[in-house]
Amino acid sequence: MSISQNNQKKVRKLDKELVPHKSVLVQEVLEYLNLKPGGMYLDVTFGAGGHTRAILEAEPTCNVVAIDWDKASLETYGPELQEQFPDRLRLVWGNFALLYKLAKKEKLGPFDGILADFGTSQMQITEGAGFSVYRDTPLDMRMSPSHQKTTAAHILKDASEQELREIFWRYGQEKYTKQIAHAIVQERRKKKFETTLRLAKLIERVVPKDSRQKIHPATRIFQALRICVNKELDNITSFLSAATHLLKPEGRLVCISFHSLEDRPVKQFFAERASLGDLRILTPKVVVASEQEVKENPSARSAKLRAAQLVAK
Repeated sequence: MSISQNNQKKVRKLDKELVPHKSVLVQEVLEYLNLKPGGMYLDVTFGAGGHTRAILEAEPTCNVVAIDWDKASLETYGPELQEQFPDRLRLVWGNFALLYKLAKKEKLGPFDGILADFGTSQMQITEGAGFSVYRDTPLDMRMSPSHQKTTAAHILKDASEQELREIFWRYGQEKYTKQIAHAIVQERRKKKFETTLRLAKLIERVVPKDSRQKIHPATRIFQALRICVNKELDNITSFLSAATHLLKPEGRLVCISFHSLEDRPVKQFFAERASLGDLRILTPKVVVASEQEVKENPSARSAKLRAAQLVAK
C-alpha cells in the first residue's frame, strides 16, 4: 500500500474518531467547578461549546462568559448556544493569554469559576491549515491568524538547524530531533516547506520504522511547531496569573491539559500559590478520564484535569 493510500485510510479513521466533537472530562469539570445557583462562570477555551453547554444545562440559573481566539469556533458553534441561552451566555473573541486586558476591556468578572481546556480543538485539527499530519494543507498552524504573523512555514524557512533542534526537543521531546532538523535544512535548500504532507513524508523517511509506535512519526514535530507558533506554554503561564485575580473568594480554577508540557506549568503554579496560602489544591492527584470515557471518546485518552480554589482572606 502506498503512503498516500495509508494517509487516506488514516484520515478516514481520524474523521471517525473526531467528528462529531466531544468535550472531555465533562462530569469532572462540573464537579470541580461546584456550580452555584446564580453563579458566574468563565470558559476561556470555548472551542465547540461542549463545556459551556454542560455548565449552562447543569445549573439553570448560572451565567457563562465564553472566550475563544479562533473566530471560526465562535461563529460555527456560538449562534446555536446563544439562541438557546440568550440571557445567560456571552461570547467574547480574544486570547486567554491576554485575559487581564480582555477582562478590563470587556468589563468581565469576578467569577465563581474559571475553566481552561488547553487542548487543540478538534475543529482545528480536522479543518485548520497545517495541524494534521494526514491532510495536505498549508503549513500555517496559527490558531488565530488575526493575532499572529509567524507560521510554521516561516519557522522551517528561517530557523537555523540548531534552533530547529531546540524547538523539536523542547516542545516535542522528539528522540530523532537531530536527524530531522538536519534533513529539513538539507531539503529546504532545494525547495522551501509549504505543505504538511511534504514535511510529514520527509519525517517518515528519516525516522526509523517502529511497529510498536501508535502515532504518526511526524506527530511530535507537528506538536512542537504548533506550540512554538502559538506560544502555547507562555500563554498558559500568563493565563494562570490573570485568572486568580478574576476569581471571587473561594472561586475555583479548573484546567485541562493534554501532555506534560501543558500540565507542568499548571501543577507548578498551583503548588507555588498553595505554598503562599493563596490557593487550595482540590486535586492532590491529577484527574484522568475513565476507561468508559476513553472508549467512547478517544480524545480523552491523554486528558489531565487539575483544580484549585481561591482561599478567602
